[in-house]
Amino acid sequence: MFKSSKDSEQDTHFFDDVCSYFDKAAEYTKHPAGLLDQIRRCNSIYRFCFPLRTKGGDFEVLDAWRVEHSHHKTPVKGGIRYSLMVNTDEVKALAALMTYKCAVVDVPFGGAKGGIKIDPRKYSESQLENITRRYTSELIKKNLIGPGIDVPAPDYGTGEREMAWIADTYATFNPGQLDANACVTGKPLSQHGIRGRREATGRGVFFGLREAVNISEDMKKLNLSTGMEGKKIVLQGLGNVGYYAGLYCQEAGGVIIAIAEFEGAIYNSKGLDVADVFKHRKSTGSILNYKGAKNIKRSSDALELDCDILIPAALENQITKANAKKIKAKIIGEGANGPVTPEAEKIMLSRGALIIPDLYLNAGGVTVSYFEWLKNLSHVSFGRMGKRYEEVANLNFVNAMEEISNFQLTKGQREILVKGASERELVDSGLEETMMSAYQQIRDIKMHNKKIESLRTAAFISAIDKIAVSYLNLGIFP
Repeated sequence: MFKSSKDSEQDTHFFDDVCSYFDKAAEYTKHPAGLLDQIRRCNSIYRFCFPLRTKGGDFEVLDAWRVEHSHHKTPVKGGIRYSLMVNTDEVKALAALMTYKCAVVDVPFGGAKGGIKIDPRKYSESQLENITRRYTSELIKKNLIGPGIDVPAPDYGTGEREMAWIADTYATFNPGQLDANACVTGKPLSQHGIRGRREATGRGVFFGLREAVNISEDMKKLNLSTGMEGKKIVLQGLGNVGYYAGLYCQEAGGVIIAIAEFEGAIYNSKGLDVADVFKHRKSTGSILNYKGAKNIKRSSDALELDCDILIPAALENQITKANAKKIKAKIIGEGANGPVTPEAEKIMLSRGALIIPDLYLNAGGVTVSYFEWLKNLSHVSFGRMGKRYEEVANLNFVNAMEEISNFQLTKGQREILVKGASERELVDSGLEETMMSAYQQIRDIKMHNKKIESLRTAAFISAIDKIAVSYLNLGIFP
């Protein structure tokens, strides 16, 4: 007897929401209607299914997707999601966001996304490996994966382990291909990953928030002090993105007063230790009953707490017209993709909230994925060729300065001045520069046109202009 998952699309409009943001921004551009239509549409949508043998010897049919939104630049890039919420609409929307996200931060990829409709918690490791390898083989059959074609990455429900399986499967089907490791990013270090990739999206969220709160003019409008120090923060999601975003904000002086997960939320007005809460959840299976914290039964109630910054870093459609009026945060940093619906955004903008949009704020992951892709193509770690040379050159300079000035530096001072950059330091530096410059670009667009009411619209304008230029330079629209 064969068992098939229900083939019913959820009544969702995530892709329509993305298109509505796009259309709003497009009104501020002067590109031809046909070109805008090309940018807006998904170029290819591949939906397929494959069987999985269950423990009892039966078969379960799994639904899967890979959507390539735009080929204005290749390869295309986008994560693979394992979730029961995966459907065509969601994957299309996420692929579109990847296109615009890459453009905003000047990463030379088109946008894509993939997913399998499963709850990964209900499968054994060996079953997940079978699922991942079969999914990869289906992509290979259709030429939807490859270093110069389509480069997946981790997303909700997947991680380094799954990316290693994908890389190995691709290499098996393509023996001797020199650049095979560049077929996927987010791999473990042992499988040619890059240092800093695991933390990248959350660290990018922090860099983006830090850039926003350091602009005194904007903070004055929100009646907030400049800088991260003392800011009260509510964090939704303690996965890879939320954990590192919260951790870095905390290290910079922010106070994490509440953390929400699907099992509930916890609150402490004096602050929560993000790393310790993570350890508590790992040992108990829940963030609830954390020492010194108050339990909040409904996870969504935490979003409505009085705070300075709210970081929704879980899934889409978390802030809607149903709860937008109850959101008290002055700054919403979209760590997740699409956590705020268009209706909710209108409500929060009307009361003066600053919304830092997903297509900018969570672009840290794809930025460092780009660095990993470059590393795999060059076949050498960043810093390996030049680190020692740089240290020797710095040491010679320091010795010369000490001799000229007749002043001796301390051991600690010498170590700081002489040290060459490691791969992790170069990755963090590149990510920080990317997030800082991209924020200034989208803020400048908003500031130069008073009719633009949100950073999201400004970010979409930035993306549309860059993608349009790419298409025009390709000669597709002479």
